[in-house]
Amino acid sequence: MKKRNQIIIVSLLIGIVLMLIAFLFDPDIMMALQKIRNIQLDYLFISITFASNAFIMFFFLMALFLWREHKRRWIFPLVLSSAVSFIASFFIKIIVRRPRPFTSEILIKKGFEALVVAFYFMKSNYNTWNFSFPSFQALFVFAALPILDKEFKAFKYVWFLFACLVAFSRTYFGVHYLSDVIAGAIIGYIIGYIMVYVEERYRIGKRMMKKLHVKE
Repeated sequence: MKKRNQIIIVSLLIGIVLMLIAFLFDPDIMMALQKIRNIQLDYLFISITFASNAFIMFFFLMALFLWREHKRRWIFPLVLSSAVSFIASFFIKIIVRRPRPFTSEILIKKGFEALVVAFYFMKSNYNTWNFSFPSFQALFVFAALPILDKEFKAFKYVWFLFACLVAFSRTYFGVHYLSDVIAGAIIGYIIGYIMVYVEERYRIGKRMMKKLHVKE
C-alpha cells in the first residue's frame, strides 16, 4: 500500500509538471491540434463526446456497481465523488474565470476556430460553464478511477483509456486548453482518492448497505 501511494503521489506530481508546461504552450498546442483535424478523428471524438455525457457515465458506473451485491458499498463514494466533482468544477471555474480557447483574441488572430460541432454540444450549458479551467468532463471521468480500482482492477485500464480520450476530445474540439484537461484529471483523481479513503476509514457505504439489508 505504501509503495502504491508513492506511485500515485509521483504520478500526480508529474501531472502537475505537465500541466504547468502545457499552460506555457497552450496557444501553440491548440494551433497544432487544429492542423491534425480530419473527418475520421471528428467522428471518433463526436462518439466519445456523446459517451462522455455526465449522466450517461454516472448511470453506467452505477449499474456496474449494482451488478454484484458485494460491490454496492462503493455506490455511496461514487455518488459523493460525482457531486463533489460538479461543485468543485463549478466554483473553480467561477474563481479562475479562464476564457475558452475559441474566445482568445490571440488564437483568433492566428486563425484558430473551434469545430462547429463543439458549439452544439455546449449550447445548452454554455452560459453556466462559460469558463475553461478546469475541464468538468476530465474531472468527472478521472474521479471514478480510484473507485473502480477497488472492485474492477482490470476494467480500470479500459476506463483510463476512455478517460484520456474524453479529456483529449475537449482539446481537439477547441473548447478547452490542454492544461485545462490535465488539471481536471488531477483534481478528479484526487477527489476520487479522497472518497475511497473516507469509505475505507469510516465505512459509510458499507453501513448504509447493511441498513438497507443488502448483503455485503
